[in-house]
Amino acid sequence: MKFNLRAYMALFFGVIIIVLTMLLSITISKHSGETIKREIGNSLSTTAYHMADKLDSFMWSRIGEVEVLSQIEDIKSPDDLQVAQELIDQLHSSFPVFSWIGLTDAAGNVVAASDQILVGKNISQRPVYQEGKNGTFIGDVHNAVLLANLLPNPTGEPMQFVDISKPLTDANGNFSGVLATHLSWEWSSQVKDEIVQPLKDELSGAEVFVVSGKDNTVLLGPPHMTGKILDINSVHNAVNGENNWLVEEWPDGKKYLTGFSIGDGHQDYSGLGWIVIVRIPAENAFAPVENLKIFIIKLGTITAVIFAVIGWLFAGFVTSPLRKITKAAHSLRLGKEAAIPYIKGIKDLELLSGSLRELVDSLVRTESSLGVMENLAHHDLLTGLGNRVALDQFLKKANNLGHSLAFLYLDLDGFKQINDSHGHQTGDMVLKEVANRLKESTRKEDSIFRLGGDEFLIVMDTPNESVETILETVANKLIANINKPYTLDHVMLRVGCSVGGSVWPDHDIDPFTVISYADEALYVSKRFGKNMFTFHQNTSKKQMPGA
Repeated sequence: MKFNLRAYMALFFGVIIIVLTMLLSITISKHSGETIKREIGNSLSTTAYHMADKLDSFMWSRIGEVEVLSQIEDIKSPDDLQVAQELIDQLHSSFPVFSWIGLTDAAGNVVAASDQILVGKNISQRPVYQEGKNGTFIGDVHNAVLLANLLPNPTGEPMQFVDISKPLTDANGNFSGVLATHLSWEWSSQVKDEIVQPLKDELSGAEVFVVSGKDNTVLLGPPHMTGKILDINSVHNAVNGENNWLVEEWPDGKKYLTGFSIGDGHQDYSGLGWIVIVRIPAENAFAPVENLKIFIIKLGTITAVIFAVIGWLFAGFVTSPLRKITKAAHSLRLGKEAAIPYIKGIKDLELLSGSLRELVDSLVRTESSLGVMENLAHHDLLTGLGNRVALDQFLKKANNLGHSLAFLYLDLDGFKQINDSHGHQTGDMVLKEVANRLKESTRKEDSIFRLGGDEFLIVMDTPNESVETILETVANKLIANINKPYTLDHVMLRVGCSVGGSVWPDHDIDPFTVISYADEALYVSKRFGKNMFTFHQNTSKKQMPGA
């Protein structure tokens, strides 16, 4: 069967456009897919790391509170059990995360306890006493036994605790009993929400797991997986100390982009080896790439049909001009820079070559839209400030340039009460206004990042002299500005601000470690009254993986 020239021209143009479209689609999809996968993977692993650090930081704080309580004379050697009872009730009221606090005598009999639960009972056979009498004991997550039916349980779900206990000695140094506490494991869900909630738009469909490093049991996660063994590569890699991400198949047979990290303790607390896993379905992660690929194919198909019709209607002696166009298309296929030539002299070929040029420009503009997508991935959608991904990129550039940087780590005081009392929409409005005030209180060359929830980081060039004094001046300016009232919907609200500071590379050669020092200094500010600035003084080195 033979075809006339018009048929050949229509077929020729259709094939050229389809091939060009497919080549651009494959090239763009491959590049954008790897980029987006890497960005989201780094975000997942960073989120897993920060949640693991938050869990260990929380445990360290609670251990410190038990330590302080155990040093009170009325607890160590209670001459008046009523006084000890009042102290325990006061701590329980101030820190409801302690589900139960008890004081035993040397034989393990409970002599004082929160809400007087188990008073008069003997717990000498329980690990919290057996291990606690030998030294500070931090027990892993376990189900409630004695307290299962004694504590309020509105949800009806099985109650789980983490134990902290410490031996007590009298004035002569003799063992006098154990101060035992049970922490409700529900606090881990609150930590998860604080870390993940700000990223819900960026990480659609993300799920968080906390896995025991001892037996790979899921301690926190979806109800149908809690309590089960999780045997996947990311758990094994985390046990080996990795903080990374990978794409892997889970027990449900689906593939997930998975970030993982293992808690390595906090300061003098060595940790329980909890592994944090953050996963997102692979189809969610790569949906933008697939949508772009489909758009390019549709655009190319429509254009191919249009140009096939043009070739059929306006065929002529255009072999030479077409060879020029084919040569340019070949160069594009090889990844070289080339422009479709603009053919003059023949009206039909002028239209053809011009349309091809517009097609290539359109496809290139489509590729540039990926830059917009990447820009959104680097900015917090609520405040417009840089996010953790942007911080990682910023620090990589700073590390290459070798500039000294000063970090101010900020955390709002009283923000949770605004969310609880006025709702998250009002809380979001407060966060936007806080972001504006941070911009007003800093220089244009300073960089501001929102790390999640109500935590912010300001990065500035390190002053040449009087570093601590200058940073304290800047921090006090920020605190004063943030403490000014917020009038939203005719309601006047107030929040405070605690600040921690550190300097890189003076405090450590790793900028992420220096940021963690600023975070630790921030919590010192909170412990000593909030609304104040603390400068990191400890020069001991601490390893922290980068993003």
